[in-house]
Amino acid sequence: MVDEWTGLIRSANQDVIATDVRLRGERITSIINMYEHMITQSGERHERRLNWQKVIRQGCTVVAGDFNSHSKRWDPRCQVQRDVAFWEDVIDENGLEIGNDSRPTDHCTREDQEGESVTDLTLANRPIVKWTILADDHPTGSDSEVIEWEVGVDRQEEADHERVVG
Repeated sequence: MVDEWTGLIRSANQDVIATDVRLRGERITSIINMYEHMITQSGERHERRLNWQKVIRQGCTVVAGDFNSHSKRWDPRCQVQRDVAFWEDVIDENGLEIGNDSRPTDHCTREDQEGESVTDLTLANRPIVKWTILADDHPTGSDSEVIEWEVGVDRQEEADHERVVG
C-alpha cells in the first residue's frame, strides 16, 4: 500500500522516468523505469550519462525496463553478448540483484527470423521476492512482456515489512 507518491522525474527524452513512493509513512522507495536505445545520429545512449551511484538510493531502489543488452548473466541462452559491460558494472558497483528468472522477456521478428531474449530487466538493491511474466491476457503492443515484481526488505527490518509491487 503506497501512502505517498512523490517526485515524478522524466529525462529530456523520457527514456528514464523515476518516482519515489513512501510506504506506511516511513521509508522511501525509488522506482526507475528506463528504456535504453542508441540515438542513431550520435550513437549516444542517454541512460549511460546518468550517475547511477547517485541515482540508486541506499534504502530501496528498483530499476526496471528495457536495457537492450544481451548477457549470459541474465540470459543463459545468450550466444553473443552485446552492450553488457556498462550494465554489469552498474549492477556490481551498486550491489543490485537481478530479479529475472531467465525466461524470455522480449519476442521479436527481424528479417523473417523470430527471436527471444532477456532484455527487459528488474534490478534492485533489496531482495526481489517475486518476479513473474504475466499471462497473455496483458498485451503490451510491443515486443516486450508485462512483468510483475515485488521487493522485500532486509532481514533486520522484517518486523516493519515493506512491500513494493510493480
